[in-house]
Amino acid sequence: MHFDVVIVGAGHGGAQAAISLRQNKFEGSIAVIGEEPEFPYERPPLSKEYFAGEKPFERIMIRPEKFWDERDVKMILSTRVTSVDPDAHALTTGDGASIEYGKLIWAAGASPRKLDLPGFDNAGVHYVRTRADVDQMMAETGAVDAVAVVGGGYIGLEAAAVLRKLGKQVTLIEALDRVLARVAGEELSRFYEAEHRAQGVEVRLKTGVSAVIGEGGRVKGLRLVDGSELPVQMIVVGIGVIPAIAPLADAGADCDNGVHVDESCRTSLPDIYAIGDCAACHNQFADGDRVRLESVQNANDQANVAARHIVGADATYSALPWFWSNQYDLKLQTAGLSAGHDETVVRGDMAERSFSIVYLKSGRVIALDCVNRMKDYVQGRKLVEAGIDVSRNELLSAERLKDLVNAQAV
Repeated sequence: MHFDVVIVGAGHGGAQAAISLRQNKFEGSIAVIGEEPEFPYERPPLSKEYFAGEKPFERIMIRPEKFWDERDVKMILSTRVTSVDPDAHALTTGDGASIEYGKLIWAAGASPRKLDLPGFDNAGVHYVRTRADVDQMMAETGAVDAVAVVGGGYIGLEAAAVLRKLGKQVTLIEALDRVLARVAGEELSRFYEAEHRAQGVEVRLKTGVSAVIGEGGRVKGLRLVDGSELPVQMIVVGIGVIPAIAPLADAGADCDNGVHVDESCRTSLPDIYAIGDCAACHNQFADGDRVRLESVQNANDQANVAARHIVGADATYSALPWFWSNQYDLKLQTAGLSAGHDETVVRGDMAERSFSIVYLKSGRVIALDCVNRMKDYVQGRKLVEAGIDVSRNELLSAERLKDLVNAQAV
């Protein structure tokens, strides 16, 4: 088989790459290879609305099945790519088939980091990455009273929120001294810790786990590093992901924590692009450092860049990173990257559960975390994009953040 463009990965990035190619008048043949049996679907609802039973699967599909036929996009599902031969412009799948390509877009995403502990293979240990993962969790929750959530990142917090909605006893275990430690400042961490505790979640910080306790092949409990045991019937693990880059690394692509790409999403291998969770590129909002971003925004924007570059357009990636998380009745919206900040300013009232945290670096706005505060998020994005210098007093006294943007423009 030969296709003009082969896209490996049927998640957000892979789907958007195929859509963008057709939108940009690409008339060649396109194939999308996905490991899962499902047509492309949205991932963020898995740990939120889908897990809670608030959205059926049909409502989280990126496009209806017929859409792909109408755009002449070949979907090759339930198929894993095991190797890539950049010289032959060919890849090999798990069943031994060879597929040739003119251009290759690697959008394989990432896989959950597994608990490397005794007993981790007992039934009842779950990861939140695919529909099958969450379907299995949903099938088991009816018979479960107590759950341990290992990891205090967004996946862990969102899963804990849904489990509390379902009436489960939830213990959240985080090895570091605060939740969201890798992605947010301490004010936001402490706010979410307090919110989860108020909702009945037991939050244990600076706590490590040493083993999964099983009985008859199923989870019975969790042993902590201090020797104590936590009786639970289910464990949900959210301790990060590992980028799916092995075939490209084996083929000689420049890689470390992700495959390296340039501003047009090209890897070091000829005619091979990489986008989304598995791609690491220099980012102007990270002071030019090479970073790997795990977000729908990043996957979609990089997909558009790769597609436009393939059709001959002068396309470069410069999008502002943004993220969101829904927990209970709290809507968190983040713009920018807060790593490296040296000052924070809180607008609004955290006690009223409507506030924004503005992150500054040398007086320049680099990021915002906005909780139930849509106007600050929409207007504050422009402060981050422009890299505007503002004072603490200006941020606190401004009724509208857009007034600060306008003042700089004068």
